[in-house]
Amino acid sequence: MNNTIAIVGRPNVGKSTLFNRLIESKEAIVESVSGVTRDRIYGKSDWNGYEFSVIDTGGYVHGSDDTFEDEIRKQVLFAIDESDAIIFVVDSQEGINPLDEDVAILLRRSKKKIFTVANKVDTPDKTLNIAEFYSLGLGEVFPISAVNGSGTGDMLDEIVKVFPNKTISDDETDLPRIAFVGRPNVGKSSIINTLLGDKRNIVTDIAGTTRDSIYTRYNAFGHDFMLVDTAGLRKKGKVYENIEFYSTLRTIRSIENSDVCVVMIDAQTGIEKQDVNIFHLAHKNNKGIVVVVNKWDLIEKETNTHLKFEKELKEKIAPFTDVPIVFTSVKEKQRIYKTLELAADVYKRRSQQIPTSKLNDLLLPIIENTPPPMGSRGRYIRIKYVMQLKTQTPMFAFFCNLPDDVKDSYRRFLENQIRVNYNFTGVPIKIYFRDK
Repeated sequence: MNNTIAIVGRPNVGKSTLFNRLIESKEAIVESVSGVTRDRIYGKSDWNGYEFSVIDTGGYVHGSDDTFEDEIRKQVLFAIDESDAIIFVVDSQEGINPLDEDVAILLRRSKKKIFTVANKVDTPDKTLNIAEFYSLGLGEVFPISAVNGSGTGDMLDEIVKVFPNKTISDDETDLPRIAFVGRPNVGKSSIINTLLGDKRNIVTDIAGTTRDSIYTRYNAFGHDFMLVDTAGLRKKGKVYENIEFYSTLRTIRSIENSDVCVVMIDAQTGIEKQDVNIFHLAHKNNKGIVVVVNKWDLIEKETNTHLKFEKELKEKIAPFTDVPIVFTSVKEKQRIYKTLELAADVYKRRSQQIPTSKLNDLLLPIIENTPPPMGSRGRYIRIKYVMQLKTQTPMFAFFCNLPDDVKDSYRRFLENQIRVNYNFTGVPIKIYFRDK
């Protein structure tokens, strides 16, 4: 099992900046607004041949009635439970805060290896500011600057000493990534929590709770892949604050980095324009797609209600309608695992390679019987050969004499023939015409 470090501390001391430096990317949202990081964010890091996971947590606040701050406390406790060592970040410029003392009490109880880190020591002359943090009773204090990186090497040298001897492994980097995407508050975090059996992601009835994309490994019932909970995508006109803007960018990036997108729709509100936009975004990026209609338990049903909903949905997402659709209720735990099975099936179909000989044996007679319409200046288009390209997503090249003259309608005809004869349900297909 991977070594894991959790970064904890009160709000706005620089935890996310340190997290980004450790994983060498800009995964966590960094803003000078208290409480920006709401969920635990996971990342990978390595130092001197040791690989470890890093958890960035929301700022710990004790004794608050705020809904999110109560949830953040739970997230910090989860992170402590999951970690092998803890980086406790304090602000060298502000000195000890009562909230720091609250966090220190919590950490002393944890019996985990604690590394107290005084952040914002940006120049050597500020090192004297860290002395007071020894009074927290958590051992040595490491002066660092998360912004420019000074002191982080010495800190990491000490941290990796507590890990058992382990070298870098790429076990998880090749795992299929299943991203749950959709408008805010459609149940993305809830369905992942149900699958995982615990409350790894904050779930409240306030839309937009998940701001970052959260990666969690799922290894059960014969499945092994990364589940990605993303921030809900809003209409552009409703992206009011910078944080929402960053969340939207991160969701788009999660779609781009995923293999299969589970597009979630709220059964109560029906298929809205933003749902269609999210679907087309996944389609445009050539991702496998499963459509989940959630909160189905709240719908009054008549005969064929689901068929009517499915018909309306396919009309709106056309022309790509060859996708699996499942009606779920997270609350009632209906068809939750069916969603995962469908996503796994789509991933396998997306990876299939059809031998060139079989493709030609199938498609060339069909093309001969239904040839493409004439090209420019009344010339016949002759397709001689077809092959599947060696790409991550299904792409097919048709070699012909007039590749620029083939009409889109005939392109769709060929795609449908491939779909009829080979199961590509949920998988976008790209078709190219090339000069023979």
